[in-house]
Amino acid sequence: MPAAPPRPLTELPQAACAGVVGVLTDIDDTLTRDGAIEPAALQALQALADAGVPVFAITGRPMGWSEPFAMDWPVQAIVAENGAVALWRDAGTLRVEYSQDEPTRAANALRLREVAARVLAEVPGAILARDSAGRVTDIAVDHSEFAHLDTAAIARVVGLMQAAGMTATVSSIHINGWFGDHDKWSGARWIVQRRLGRALEPETDRWVYVGDSTNDQVMFGRFALSVGVANLMHFAAQLHTWPAYLAEGERGQGFAEVARRLLAAR
Repeated sequence: MPAAPPRPLTELPQAACAGVVGVLTDIDDTLTRDGAIEPAALQALQALADAGVPVFAITGRPMGWSEPFAMDWPVQAIVAENGAVALWRDAGTLRVEYSQDEPTRAANALRLREVAARVLAEVPGAILARDSAGRVTDIAVDHSEFAHLDTAAIARVVGLMQAAGMTATVSSIHINGWFGDHDKWSGARWIVQRRLGRALEPETDRWVYVGDSTNDQVMFGRFALSVGVANLMHFAAQLHTWPAYLAEGERGQGFAEVARRLLAAR
């Protein structure tokens, strides 16, 4: 997949768009601005749903934060906490499933608290994300949502998490850390199989992934039709894996561009 800056979204072939069977998308700063979904993105989600194009949101946000949006947004499901939890509507009620069993989650809970305490003690200015109360499988340190950590501090947090045996990723707002081998890619495969009965891996050339940050690189590298919204360029210096295409608009406006291009080909 692309290791160089992407092509404009306008160069995404219409034939490829016509063959798309679904969309996977990040949430923060891909659909949202300042934590709220942008109207253009919500309208785009509805237009895709009306056209029969399934959309799954894959996010580092916690289960608790994701619950109302899994019920209200026109998406097939939300996979939260970087692949650990899936939420969706089922006959008007909320369904929640985990990729880790309950004993594993319980054992990890103490370890998560220990690492969080060490990060807060050893990294000046570090605070837990305000949505931490809704987290069940990971911890999140705020670096750009309500606090600011510089590059060195972010690297220090990541280093502490990794030294404890955690997986650590950096989104546009948070540094997330967890125990386990799940990630956005495993979460995407799980939810597509669970909800649609389809194997995602053989179809990666027929799904679009949309993202905005360094923690989307695992997905950019998997999908031939990956797209970055324009604010991805804020992280250009940190990227090693680029999406294939780049929208002109930032955040929800960029996602809406993707939806329009896909729907024009149907």
